[in-house]
Amino acid sequence: MDFNEIIGHEKQIEALKKSMENRTISHCYLFEGEKGLGKRNVALAFSKSLLCKDKAERPCNKCSSCIKFDTMNHPDFKILSPEKGIIRKENIDKLISSMSTSPFESERKVFIIEDCHMMRLESQNALLKTLEEPPEYINIILITNSISKLIPTILSRCQIFKFYPLEIHKVKDLLIRDYGIDEDKAQFIASFTKGSLERSRELATSEDFFQKREEIIKVIDSLLKGDKIKALTSIDLFNEDKENIEEILDIFLYWFRDLLIYKEIGDTSLLVNKDKVEILSKETYIDLHRINDIIYTIEDTKINIKRNVNFNLSIEIMLLGI
Repeated sequence: MDFNEIIGHEKQIEALKKSMENRTISHCYLFEGEKGLGKRNVALAFSKSLLCKDKAERPCNKCSSCIKFDTMNHPDFKILSPEKGIIRKENIDKLISSMSTSPFESERKVFIIEDCHMMRLESQNALLKTLEEPPEYINIILITNSISKLIPTILSRCQIFKFYPLEIHKVKDLLIRDYGIDEDKAQFIASFTKGSLERSRELATSEDFFQKREEIIKVIDSLLKGDKIKALTSIDLFNEDKENIEEILDIFLYWFRDLLIYKEIGDTSLLVNKDKVEILSKETYIDLHRINDIIYTIEDTKINIKRNVNFNLSIEIMLLGI
């Protein structure tokens, strides 16, 4: 992993390089932003640079340190990830214990904690003691997509880097170039994932996702025509893919968002579902107030499911509402 392999996040990378050049490196960084933006890749490239024997603002990719890092076999680097949705205190304690020993090969020891918001309060407090008085040779990189779950005292000890979604056109161009998909499909993926490169790459190679999307569009068309039987029989589509329910509801949400835009201003350049304009144009008979009500219903369904309200009941109410 190298900074040159990373798409976007130029300002964040430049700031990290500048800190290495000026020798103003912080003991603890917090990389914050939505899931799938590339925070982990930036953290890895930065870690590799910090450990490189060249001591430059980018890794040389030739020294023994860089070679060991590429194989994830560097004695002065550790990455801690959640297990079953939690980072346990005993794992934090082990990490802290390894921080107390001097580096083996490099002048530093670098630690990455992924999804650090999955630390419980006791784990955060244990880590806080190290952040307050870290050894000189230690650099810690915390990665999160939910900064509100971290205690303020941890935030106050970190240099925070905010990561933003990539520009849609950059993701679209990459998908066309690297995966050979057509422009409409690339545009849809880039817009649907809100510029998440990781998720865009997954969808670009997924046949299941686009098959599921086609099924959902057919369901929507039937519902709008008043087919109540379809509303009750479509529940299986949701039950079969519960783990991706947010994605399914987003397909619904973007469809009605597009329908609202197309009916109101007729500008296809603003649509996510540009490749389905022909179908959307046939649904413009739907009243604007009804479209708005449907959008609110879908958003309420997303909230209810997150709150663990009865799954089948929530979906049935939404489908009947549409």
